Amino acid sequence: MPAPPIAPPDEASLHTPSSLGDLFWSFSWLALQGFGGVLAVVQRELVEKKRWMTNAQFVEDWAVAQILPGPNVVNLSLMFGGRQFGVPGAMAALAGILVLPTLGVLALAVAFGAVADLQGVQGALRGMGAVAAGLVTATGIKLMSALKTSIMGMPLCLAIVAVTFVAVAFLRVPLVWVVLGLGVLSCLWAWRCLGAQYANGRPVAAAAPATAPAPALPDPDSGQTPRT
Repeated sequence: MPAPPIAPPDEASLHTPSSLGDLFWSFSWLALQGFGGVLAVVQRELVEKKRWMTNAQFVEDWAVAQILPGPNVVNLSLMFGGRQFGVPGAMAALAGILVLPTLGVLALAVAFGAVADLQGVQGALRGMGAVAAGLVTATGIKLMSALKTSIMGMPLCLAIVAVTFVAVAFLRVPLVWVVLGLGVLSCLWAWRCLGAQYANGRPVAAAAPATAPAPALPDPDSGQTPRT
């Protein structure tokens, strides 16, 4: 019987890496699994298994990693490691992403050179392309749940997703123009929404403290002095 799907964590149930070694080996294992579908592996390991991030946090960090130059997963490892342990954490996560996979790629390159022309090997490589496409699609669908909490609202987020897909998949717009165009517009709109939310939720100035009640005056008819 298949295991039930793991629910994404909320902020209250998040864990943190226990040490630099934990960070290094976790990112090493993550990188060694990234055969063509690294996005799916990163999301599953950091969000569902390790519970180091929520889906919303992962979407935000991955978006920043895509904007920065360089491989997305390398940028993400630097940001996450630096957030946890500062510069040593960033270096540990980066080493985990690069060291063992680099050694593995060098070994595979030597072995692949002897069998690269075999028909079976070529067919296997083409089949892996379909698997990678399926992994990326499945991960994208899972991450869409994080859009529910976006400051811009779910309908606008879905519209941006659709426009981005059409621009990249059908119109063949270069990725840099998509990021500079839709990315900048999305950032400006989100900034506007945050400003409006802050203005509407700004706490009202505290009221002046109440003054102490004036002491009661004695009643001349009763002949008694009331207590204050």
